[in-house]
Amino acid sequence: MSVDLVVEESGWDEGHLDALAQAACAAAMAAFDLDPDRFEISLLGCCDARIAALNSDFRGKPRATNVLSWPSEDIALPLGRMPDLPVPDAGGPPMELGDIAIAYETCASEAADQGKSFDDHVRHLLIHATLHLLGFDHINDADAELMEKIETRILETLGIPDPY
Repeated sequence: MSVDLVVEESGWDEGHLDALAQAACAAAMAAFDLDPDRFEISLLGCCDARIAALNSDFRGKPRATNVLSWPSEDIALPLGRMPDLPVPDAGGPPMELGDIAIAYETCASEAADQGKSFDDHVRHLLIHATLHLLGFDHINDADAELMEKIETRILETLGIPDPY
């Protein structure tokens, strides 16, 4: 998996965030038999202030959140069903799936509040965001149930307990 990483927040250790992203994003792709080497993701490791500004600009919600994602392509998801998964051009460059931003302070606070390992929580959020880039969503109950089942299955492959 090609992860184009930009770290703006000093709390993130660039090498460590890159390793977490490589493992999480590759596991998400492998769950659908997609070759991680054929895909690219841009990842921003930021602070709460930066993600709050992004959340306000793109979602109209002027507050910090843990993770945001922007798929490269709009994908219509049929209610409670699998989206059409991306197919990169054979022999071409890796397909750009989209962008992810993840906020250090919120992730650290949530992990502590929920009694979870910071690394496990970050991997979960990166899997969650990667699923968004693949076309999954949780706007309604049917979509949320499908997405949570898939997340739980992927997390299990990494030895991470069900967060739900």
